Amino acid sequence: MSSDRQHHRRDVPGFGVVTIRPVRPDDDADLLHGWVTMDRARFWGMRDASRERVREIYAYLDSLTTHHAYLVHRDGVPAALAQTYEPGADPVGDCYEVRPGDVGVHLLIGPPVSAEPGFTGALFGTILNFVFADPGRLRVVMEPDVRNDRMLRRLRRSGFRAGPVIELPEKQARLHFLDRPERVGLANGRAHDDAG
Repeated sequence: MSSDRQHHRRDVPGFGVVTIRPVRPDDDADLLHGWVTMDRARFWGMRDASRERVREIYAYLDSLTTHHAYLVHRDGVPAALAQTYEPGADPVGDCYEVRPGDVGVHLLIGPPVSAEPGFTGALFGTILNFVFADPGRLRVVMEPDVRNDRMLRRLRRSGFRAGPVIELPEKQARLHFLDRPERVGLANGRAHDDAG
């Protein structure tokens, strides 16, 4: 198991303990299916997937060395699904000039237990800290759907800079980039968040 696949734990002051561990397709299929088929996950692209299809997709991802899926918990409660990938091994890599050290990230925040100001910012900041824990990762690349206004605002608040609009097989997306040096204060993103 590579260091990329190990568990990550961080105590975020004023927020709680965030743990990040690899998705276990068989064990997590019910939870993930419930999340990805909700209306709030319409930009995830799996609204019509069956539970078995969701399990198959994450079993396939688990077999790859270039793509990884993680379940993120806060104080033991599932809170988000995060995926990392090597852009050069993904369709997005055909749409921009991939640099050494680029890492792609997908993020799906789970349904909130209750409205909590700062929740998304604190969680996202911790996930980005986890991604950048590998010193070989120099830039995060994200490609949200151009209609996903909530994520586009989140990325701007988190220090990402917008790149070009690109055409992917399943969506029109806008590339966003975050270089490692631009991450100053990101872990404290909670102070810059809304109800998330």
